[in-house]
Amino acid sequence: MGSQVPAHWKSQKLVAYETKSHHDFLPIPEGPWQEYHNQRNKKWTIMLIGSMAFLGITIYSMYQSGALYLHDFSDYRNFKPDFNKISGIHGEGWTPPPPAPPHAKAEEEPTKKKEAPPPSVTKEEAAPPRKKTKHVPTHAPYLLIGAGTASFGAFRSIRARDPQAKVLIVTDEEETPYMRPPLSKELWFSDDKAAVRQLRFKQWNGKERSLYFEPESFYLTPDELEKQENGGVAILKGLKVVKLDASQKKVLLSNGSEITYDKCLIATGGKPKNVPLLEKAGGDVMKHTITYRNINDFKALDSATDKAKAVAIIGGGFLGSELACALGKKSKSNGMKVYQIFPEAGNMGRVLPEYLSKWTTKKVQGEGVEVMTQKSITAAQYKDGKVVLSLSDGYQVKVDYVVPAVGLEPNVDLALSSGLEVDEEHGGFLVNAELEARTNVWVAGDAACFYDIKLGRRRVEHHDHAVVSGRLAGENMTGAAKPYWHQSMFWSDLGPTIGYEAIGIVDSSLPTTGVFAKATARDTPQFVVEATGEGLRSETERDAETGEPAASKDPNCPPDLTSESDEFGKGIVFYRKNNIIVGILLWNTFNKMPIARKILRDGAENEDLYEVAKLFNLHEPDPSPAPKEEEEE
Repeated sequence: MGSQVPAHWKSQKLVAYETKSHHDFLPIPEGPWQEYHNQRNKKWTIMLIGSMAFLGITIYSMYQSGALYLHDFSDYRNFKPDFNKISGIHGEGWTPPPPAPPHAKAEEEPTKKKEAPPPSVTKEEAAPPRKKTKHVPTHAPYLLIGAGTASFGAFRSIRARDPQAKVLIVTDEEETPYMRPPLSKELWFSDDKAAVRQLRFKQWNGKERSLYFEPESFYLTPDELEKQENGGVAILKGLKVVKLDASQKKVLLSNGSEITYDKCLIATGGKPKNVPLLEKAGGDVMKHTITYRNINDFKALDSATDKAKAVAIIGGGFLGSELACALGKKSKSNGMKVYQIFPEAGNMGRVLPEYLSKWTTKKVQGEGVEVMTQKSITAAQYKDGKVVLSLSDGYQVKVDYVVPAVGLEPNVDLALSSGLEVDEEHGGFLVNAELEARTNVWVAGDAACFYDIKLGRRRVEHHDHAVVSGRLAGENMTGAAKPYWHQSMFWSDLGPTIGYEAIGIVDSSLPTTGVFAKATARDTPQFVVEATGEGLRSETERDAETGEPAASKDPNCPPDLTSESDEFGKGIVFYRKNNIIVGILLWNTFNKMPIARKILRDGAENEDLYEVAKLFNLHEPDPSPAPKEEEEE
């Protein structure tokens, strides 16, 4: 009986036959071999070219972004070090091998080619270090144009409201933000010349401080700012913003780089005006003319007056009067003659009432300055090593240097190149009450012509305004949307004993009313700095108490100017427009600015100004001891 096997089963021989290799199992050619080979090579060639193109684009992008630098080794190709002059290369205790005996040298000479000794390496011949290229970031969340006081106030406000904010400051100067008032005040009264060279000065209270708001270490570099997660403030020095595109939110720098921004502040400040007649007088006169605005100007004038026999200051305003007193003090040590020339009847004649202006002139003259009032320059020439100034009364003054102090011109070059509006009457960028010129573009400081909701459209050129407007702009850049309402103040010191503070519209052409009292030992700029420890008067404001003073003279009858007593020791001057108080000047009266600000804000109208003056308590008793000199007398 045979075994039954399923029909689909295969025998071992059949399976072995089917698994053998046969030509039938080889791939069937679909074309000539050479054509297949060419197609395969073409595919790999395309892939190789694509990879190389991608690599080239990557390297170019990294170079443009600053991630890669090209090193130039051309200075090192001919460098041959003299190891005999490099100390420590063989380690401590190494001594050179003994020289070969004479006969050995004689045997070597016929076969050895004589070579010149390698040149010695000196410090002068060493290759200079490679100068690093400025890294310019492509984007800044907060971009501040200008590194003055307004920018300083703005970035402090921005960082206070947005602690992780990244702020980039672009400036054409090589300095970090610094305060300008000491350039015409305390720096000239310091006896420590080494400290002055380091831009450190003593305040009226004797304490020393730096001209800079913050040390250099406070600021980041632009590349560090990009990597800093918690934000910070970086400064890009030596570059100027030449154009701003408000619609595209980007700026163009003087080196061709572009930076985009989210919010932008223009704080370009101003530049000092010159007397047109001096500008046209020729190159020699201009070489001996020093306009005064920044640190470099201070250094130039300080150096020039070390050896000068005579110097003339043109202008009787704040800066001119402060410099006159400063150089008058310096003249007492080197015998330099100091002239101050201006067309007004007295110092700061456009601000102070005439009687107070003339009284101030006497004080300036007491500092050793020859004040020449009601005179103007009619001609200027350089002759026999001197600048000869011809005056309107026919008199001539021969000096070594001329210092124009005739005002400030706002820097609005950026407005002209960027299509921003400039105020024709006051000058400066035209902005609204929130200091905004265009969407996401604000302006602060000297260059801003803003709308004051209390006093109308204005442009102010003082330190405190730069601080206040910069702070407000910074707040608005972070979404505050606040109008300009805080009235900024300004101050001027004619040395450590005479000073004043003012707020609002202070114009001598307006009707004024003055109330004065005899000054005490603490009614001086020096005392207020000693009491507060702060030389910047705008930072000493505090709440002041009011009181009831004793009786005084009629405020509309100023004391006799010929009196030898200190009739104008301290006082208050009110400036009126349409019988409304629009400005207040505090003469040697300090820490009363909050009261003045409140009066101005309330808009006192048709008030008895003597009663208003009582709020300042001018006649309060002096609790401080009298100076020793007075006790001896």
